[in-house]
Parts: sequence; C-alpha cells; structure tokens
Amino acid sequence: MSGEPLLLADDEPLSREYLQEALQAAGFDVTAVADGDAAIAALGQQPFEFVVTDLKMPRRDGYAVLAASKAADPDRPVVLVTAHGTVDVAVAALRGGADDILQKPVALQDLELCVARLREKRKLLRENSYLRRESVGDELLAAGPAMAQVVELIERVARSKATVLVLGESGTGKERAAALLHRRSDRRDRAFVKLNCAAVAENLLESELFGHEQGAFTGAGRRRAGRFELADGGTLFLDEIGETSPAMQSKLLRVLQEGEFERVGGGRTVKVDVRVVAATNRDLWREVHAGRFREDLLYRLDVVRIAIPPLRERKDEIVPLAQHFLGPGIALSPAAAALLQEWHWPGNVRELQNVVQRARLLGDGVTVDADLLRGWLRPRATEPAAEKAAEKTVALPAPAAGDPVAALVGRPLAAVTDELVRHTLQHCGGNRTRAARMLGIGVRTLFNRLRVPVQEPVL
Repeated sequence: MSGEPLLLADDEPLSREYLQEALQAAGFDVTAVADGDAAIAALGQQPFEFVVTDLKMPRRDGYAVLAASKAADPDRPVVLVTAHGTVDVAVAALRGGADDILQKPVALQDLELCVARLREKRKLLRENSYLRRESVGDELLAAGPAMAQVVELIERVARSKATVLVLGESGTGKERAAALLHRRSDRRDRAFVKLNCAAVAENLLESELFGHEQGAFTGAGRRRAGRFELADGGTLFLDEIGETSPAMQSKLLRVLQEGEFERVGGGRTVKVDVRVVAATNRDLWREVHAGRFREDLLYRLDVVRIAIPPLRERKDEIVPLAQHFLGPGIALSPAAAALLQEWHWPGNVRELQNVVQRARLLGDGVTVDADLLRGWLRPRATEPAAEKAAEKTVALPAPAAGDPVAALVGRPLAAVTDELVRHTLQHCGGNRTRAARMLGIGVRTLFNRLRVPVQEPVL
C-alpha cells in the first residue's frame, strides 16, 4: 500500500537520492524532480500531500515552488531545504508560507521530527476543514408560505449571537434549520458541530461535550477535545436537548452563562465562544413543570424560538417537495400526487423523502403512479373494523376480592410499569437513587421512564 504522495525537488543528485530514500522509509510515496520547473509542472499534474524543495535550484528556485504550491493548496505543507540557512532566508521562507526549514546536510533525526510535525498539522487542518464544511447537505426547503416564514426568521436572527431553540416533530428539518442558521451567520467560515444528545450514553455525554484529559477514565489514552472546543468561534447544534439529565443540564447552563468549562479529569478552565442552537421535539415548558428540565436553562436556550410545523399542516408543500426529491425527468401522476396529499406523514419530510426516493429507484424512471406508492402509505394499525369492535367488547373476568394483582389484568404492561415506578418514587420521597435501587434498575432507566408519559388506550 502506497503512502502519502510527496513531491521532492532538489538539483543535487546525491542529496535528492538521500532525501528520497529517507522519505520513502518514513512511509511517503515520493516523486523526485531535479529543478523548480519540473516541480511546478508536477504540482499541476498530481495531488501531492506534501512538498519538500531545495531553495537554490536552476531556473525557478524553491521560493517559486513554494508560491505555486500554496497558490494551489494553501493548507499543503511545504518544507524548504537549504545550505544557506541565514536569518534572512528563514524570514523570507516563513513569510512565503513555508511550514519548516531544514539545513543541509539534513540529519535523519531532524527529518523524522519535521515529518511528524507536518503530518500532525495536515491532519488537524483536514479535521478543521471538515468541521467548517460540515452540514446536513441540502438547504432547508421552503416550498410554501409556512416554511418561507421559518426561513425569513432564520435570516433575521442569523447574524446575532442569540441562542436559538428549534422546535418541531422528528423529521421536520430541525437540523437543516440549524445548518442554514450557521451558513447565514457571521460564523459561517468556522465550525458547525453537531451532537445528538439522545444518541450518547449518559456516562459518555460529558466527555463528548467538554472533552477529557489523558487518564481521566479507563481508555482515555490522550487528551481529547469535546464538541464545545471543536465549535469554538462557530456554532454547536445540540439535538434532542430535552433528553439530557438534570446533572448535565447544570453543566450546560454554566457554559451558556459563563462561556467556560473544565474537561473531564482536568482542573484548567477552558473558555470558548460558541453560538448554541438547540432542538427538541418535546414541550420543554411541560418538562419544566414536571420537574424534568431546568427552568433557568430553558430561559437561556429559548431566546429565539423557531417552530417548524409538521408536514401534515403544510399540505401545499407535499407535491413540490416530492417532485424535488424525485429530481428532473420523473413526474408524479395526478393520482400519485393526490395520494401523497391525503397521507398524514407521521415521519414528516424525512418520511416523504424516503418514500419518494424508493419510488424513484423502483419505478420505471418516467412516471410515479399511485399503485407504486399505495403499498407504502398504510396505517401501522390496519385491523378490520369488526376485529376492533370485537376487541372493545372483550369481557374481562372480575377481579377476586382482596387480590391486588387481579385488578391489573387487562391493563397494558407499560401503563402498569409506569404506575409502579411513580408510586415507588413517591414512597421514596422523590429520591430517584433510592427508588431505582428498590426497583432493581439503573437511575438512567428510571429517569427515562419518568420522562415518557404512558397513555392507556380507551377500550
């Protein structure tokens, strides 16, 4: 397997052969040329990761190679090698953008150290470039007046520093709204970092957000930056913010108030400048009243509120969105368009995109008709009416006198479990740790159970 492609330019044969062998031993795929003209020509033909060039060469010199390399790729590391290592040479090289300077004859140890530094720098530049470019891909689509108002609000608040709370059901486009907010802000050239709080285990979430020091816990072999550090100067999108625990909410509140935190296992305070955009499909004010979300944190998050309506309330957008997802060259039949508009879209725009892309792949490539879509747009509960009626009239045996278990017969297991958890918590005076221990479950499991209300079906 070849290594990273590297361009080496040196007019001295012995020096060129020595450097080529040393760089190949370090894992590079080396292309060696004998002058500046050949080096500049090679830069236009191959995507080199690194450039090592002699300073004094016939025709065009190392400065010209340096300038050509930086013009094509400003982040590509360039090392100048010279036998004339004066202060003036070093200053001119650094002003030209050189990443390092090596004195001839080049010591192998110096070359190895230089290579290690450049590889690390290239890696960090790539990671930073990726974070700056990171987005959800497509723009937030506004195919009707409701979403046009959302986009207008985003445009109005994008350049402020205000924290934004994006509300909406799953699949409505909250992440795309956050990405558009970042792209329209003064921070668009910096990182847009995302984290789904519900997708990270509680014991790992703090490290994901704030980073950790080497040795902070088992497996922490080196210091690691968290999402707040990665987003410094840019935007941090915290999806499913309503899923965080009270302890994590306290830590988030401090960052929003003070702009500082400590890494896990560390004592040094890290200061950051981050614009936070949070999103949730929960009613956070209801969560506050239920004691599951901090009111002071919500005030910090809910400075600007962007509410994205569900797709079922945007019927006029369904067909234009579907046609957009189909792409050019494929049409919706009138019956297919009507069928799409009749569906209630519980998965919102994400579900619509999934259905339309499936139709594009499995259809004839010309027209999507209703028959192709109908099988995918069925209610999840499709019992015949007679079965539903029979289900409602099932006679349950009368509970035996004095038998508390018999009284639970006929109730959904989830509802019984929910009631047991709440009564146990009440018995423990609201102490969740004691309640979890009594129930034989973890505190996190108890917390998740409390935050999901269970509704019993009407029989």
